[in-house]
Amino acid sequence: MRPYLSDWHLAFRRFSSVKSRLKSHFQFGIYQSQLLTINPAEDSWSKRYATMPEKIQDDAVKDDPVSNMLVDSFGRLHTYLRISLTERCNLRCQYCMPAEGVELTPSPLVMSQSEIIRVANLFVSSGVNKIRLTGGEPSIRKDIEEICSQLSNLKGLKTLAMTTNGLALTRKLPNLKDCGLNLLNISLDTLVPAKFEFMTRRKGHERVMESIYRAVDLGYNPVKVNCVVMRGFNDDEICDFVELTKDKPINVRFIEFMPFDGNVWNVKKLVSYAEMLDIVGKRFTGLQRINDHPTETAKNFTIDGHHGTVSFITSMTNHFCSGCNRLRLLADGNLKVCLFGPSEVSLRDPIRNGADDNELRQIISVAVKRKKASHAGMFDIAKTPNRPMIHIGG
Repeated sequence: MRPYLSDWHLAFRRFSSVKSRLKSHFQFGIYQSQLLTINPAEDSWSKRYATMPEKIQDDAVKDDPVSNMLVDSFGRLHTYLRISLTERCNLRCQYCMPAEGVELTPSPLVMSQSEIIRVANLFVSSGVNKIRLTGGEPSIRKDIEEICSQLSNLKGLKTLAMTTNGLALTRKLPNLKDCGLNLLNISLDTLVPAKFEFMTRRKGHERVMESIYRAVDLGYNPVKVNCVVMRGFNDDEICDFVELTKDKPINVRFIEFMPFDGNVWNVKKLVSYAEMLDIVGKRFTGLQRINDHPTETAKNFTIDGHHGTVSFITSMTNHFCSGCNRLRLLADGNLKVCLFGPSEVSLRDPIRNGADDNELRQIISVAVKRKKASHAGMFDIAKTPNRPMIHIGG
């Protein structure tokens, strides 16, 4: 092992195996209570910003043109569709894919371009106004530009976004922008090249940084940088990431580590929203909560003197299920109404069996109506069978 990798490498390995004797304590919430309360002084930041987003107007539902197909039994309007274009990826991130790899869906069973466009058009014509392309790594799909072009021309679609690891993005991005891609998230969990190689099991840190700056140069504003924070690996880089927002329109999004099949999740790796907020608040002055939209997944902040912003995705310690407006179409054509729920229904199979649009709408409507009020707690999620993240789509 290279000497300069030893300290954090050993620490990360140590946290990858939690002793079974701790499990009962965690399940009774002992560790969780400690996790969410740092100390009275530090906890003041989290209390100050443990606020709800902007209140939904009473007439919002009446004025929204969303069809009944996209309204669940709790009255939530689903206007945001995430489409995974492929399960294949050019990285092997440890929190996304098990070390032994995963069995990928055979190519003939992955949704074709025409099937993707048909389903997307069905959703957009019913009220979806935002689509995000995910993977795997969406940029490695050969027809990505044509897919973007067709999606961006759907009447009623306002936002076409993509979440990418940025590895192969620099040369493709100008054409993707011309094809209608107007919002970009780039995943990057460390600013240290050696850590990047360890976490992703591949080289390429410099290419990801080039993609971020290329996106800024092309006028993406903001360029969103997704960072999954894990104790003992990159929690010491939180303030370094915030520095990226100083002079550029970059929105750094700190994401709580979430459990999926094969990613060896345990609570000791989790750095909570409260703790991350305390770290940022002690280092940077003028941290101010933005009045977020009711369906916003992130808690967003400005910092005095910074051109960009910082955000926190708090799925584990402060979920946002009450305002959830998201649905997921997986690469194999399954519709998933909750990221952490095991329930899925195939749209690919009825399409290939000749279903018309009304029949597809009925299938979608039934699935949406069965969506639960909220996902389970973090410990129950960790025990619930679910797919690896690379199957679901990041």
